[in-house]
Amino acid sequence: VSRLAPGPFDVNRGDVVVFVDPGGWLPAQPTEGNEVRNVLTDVGEFVGLLPANTGSHLIKRVVGLPGDTVTCCDDQGRISVNGVPIDEPYVIDGAVPSLVSFDELVPADRIFVLGDNRPNSADSRFHAGEPGGGMVPMDNVVGVAKTVIWPADRWSILRNPGATFEQVPDPS
Repeated sequence: VSRLAPGPFDVNRGDVVVFVDPGGWLPAQPTEGNEVRNVLTDVGEFVGLLPANTGSHLIKRVVGLPGDTVTCCDDQGRISVNGVPIDEPYVIDGAVPSLVSFDELVPADRIFVLGDNRPNSADSRFHAGEPGGGMVPMDNVVGVAKTVIWPADRWSILRNPGATFEQVPDPS
């Protein structure tokens, strides 16, 4: 994960970001009976072998930036950003962009995220009725994912599919 975005570099549509759970996206982690694990996690976080908030990170793709309007779906089943339908090459084979209709305006300092495995991703679509409206605060973004290193048989480089969003205008 590159921790240079957000920061010196911007988070862009199409980036795969790692972020801290904005609240209620992950199930509660049991802590009782895991004293050894809890101590090891605390030590790992303290010395820098593990990121802070270990166990509370999620990874999703940015589809909407602050000010964007993200809707689903057009008559061809595509998601639109600022009125422009997008073809998403990163969605897993055989999955539709969304079975849930939505029309969301992304507030300032937040992002709208969707998982690439749409049928099994509890992303911004499924948290719309919660505090924050399903949007992830930019302050929760840890960085932009660049590679998959585990499991070893899935090693790959993650690239932003810039062409997917090149026709999307900035929000008005």
